[in-house]
Amino acid sequence: MLTYPGTINLPEATLDFLAALLTDDRERRGTWRKLPARDQALLVLAHLRNGDTYTRLAEGFGIGVATVYRYIREAVDLLAHRGRTLLAAVWTFAWTRNNFLVLDGTVVRTNRVRAHNSLYYSGKHKYHGINLQALMDPYGQMIWISEGLPGSVHDLTAARLHDILHTVERSELYLYVDLGYIGGEGHRLVIPHKTPQNGELPANYQQANRGHAAIRALGARGFATLKYWHIFARYRGCPRRVAATAQAIHILSTEAA
Repeated sequence: MLTYPGTINLPEATLDFLAALLTDDRERRGTWRKLPARDQALLVLAHLRNGDTYTRLAEGFGIGVATVYRYIREAVDLLAHRGRTLLAAVWTFAWTRNNFLVLDGTVVRTNRVRAHNSLYYSGKHKYHGINLQALMDPYGQMIWISEGLPGSVHDLTAARLHDILHTVERSELYLYVDLGYIGGEGHRLVIPHKTPQNGELPANYQQANRGHAAIRALGARGFATLKYWHIFARYRGCPRRVAATAQAIHILSTEAA
């Protein structure tokens, strides 16, 4: 077996943050692990950021594959539980001087869908995956990310199931969305003008759509940052773990920065 030195494109502060969380959790529960907390944190970051497999990590850290799995699951759950609820995230943001949020959805591609293939298949993206919804502030920072739904679920349906539209409406914030959310409830939902089938949009509508797209492009940075973590290049774990992994990365990207 050949080995080589590797790097993780993350600041030292991210490793310190996760190691401190793991240390506190071990002390609180009175548990012992073979690897020190800092080594466990390094293992988890190598998996999330670089997409290293369980087998490669097991060889590199001198532990079993099952142990690697437990270490990663433990850290991911610990991070994910630090995330805010939708209500807390929206109402905290409502106290700022900004008056709108951007809602966007994505489908994280997955491999392990042996059962219920049609349920996880996204007709829009043409692959199997998990639907995630997220709210971004006007500067492209993600403030909340949802639980996962099967990839066949439409974005508007997902927003309704997560109660996003109603929650933002009550906070008196405007919500910028794309055409996938047409038909959504609320007077504060800002949707671009749809081009008619037999015709062309008036010039003023086209200009409004350009401005709308520019605002939504800022919000798209949130998911772009999330997908920079190579674990999401093609998620190979259990589809039910996609949301927890995304929420954990969200915490690492915000609190550990």
